[in-house]
Amino acid sequence: MKSANLLSEIQYDKNSVVTVGSFDGMHLAHQEILREVVQRAIRRNGRSVLVTFEPHPREIVGSQKGVPILTTLAEKQEVANELGLGLFFTIAFDYKFSRLTAREFYLDYLVNGIGVGEIVEGYDHHFGRDREGSIQEMLRLGKEFGYSSVAVKQFFVNDRIVNSTAIRDFLADGDVESPKSLLGRSYTLDGTVVEGDKRGRTLGFPTANIQPLSPKKLIPKNGIYFVGVRLGGRWYSGIASIGVRPTFGPHGDRILEVHILNFEQEIYGAELRVALHKRLRDEIKFESAEKLVQQMKLDKEESLRLQKVYQNISTN
Repeated sequence: MKSANLLSEIQYDKNSVVTVGSFDGMHLAHQEILREVVQRAIRRNGRSVLVTFEPHPREIVGSQKGVPILTTLAEKQEVANELGLGLFFTIAFDYKFSRLTAREFYLDYLVNGIGVGEIVEGYDHHFGRDREGSIQEMLRLGKEFGYSSVAVKQFFVNDRIVNSTAIRDFLADGDVESPKSLLGRSYTLDGTVVEGDKRGRTLGFPTANIQPLSPKKLIPKNGIYFVGVRLGGRWYSGIASIGVRPTFGPHGDRILEVHILNFEQEIYGAELRVALHKRLRDEIKFESAEKLVQQMKLDKEESLRLQKVYQNISTN
């Protein structure tokens, strides 16, 4: 898959099949759209193209500024590449760009810029200034400029509409299992291992303190989770704690830390991925460190049991 950040980097190809959107989540409905793009490009011997934005338009305009994202740009590219996309084009989204009309955007970026033979979008697609462009406008512009338009229907899993809002709501409640059925994979957090206070080591449960690579990424509800940890291309199982560690004093910043099972290496500075598989319990303030250790031993027993269930610890 090729990537581009400027229109000038892209060779014009009138035979391109294009989709445009934020694609936050890269969930199964988004994947359905991308598969349609790729398949249509193959049938016409053309180029499959995803046009997306960074930062998320919500950070610049609209009433939902500050809402955490589900998928970083790197994660979007990873999924798009796995689906066989040909070109991943990222537009720098700022206020000036947001004032382009739907017609100006399509004409400047798609019709005269990338080149387009077909456009594929979700049923609720909106684009252009103040989201003025709708599917109807996309169809009308297609007739005017000579490209085909396809609107992909709503995507359901077990009678549930797949969308980013549902995933976000589940995670906010600490439910990391339901999102997997909508994402097609476990929800993940990428981060760098940073030095902490080493308290876990004194308790017999050394942990890796993780600084998320993106401060914009949604962190699920505080609690203890059974997780997969990808490090150096290998998956391990572990126990993640998200919270403020109330047993040891006044509430501070939220911290993500992971105890990797049967692992003793020093990994400061390493980048890893945490795949959240199952919530074990709420974060609890214990009467003493000893009481906390007793519970941590129970958490480890449960995680070892789950490790057998998740024999191949991964995001799938």
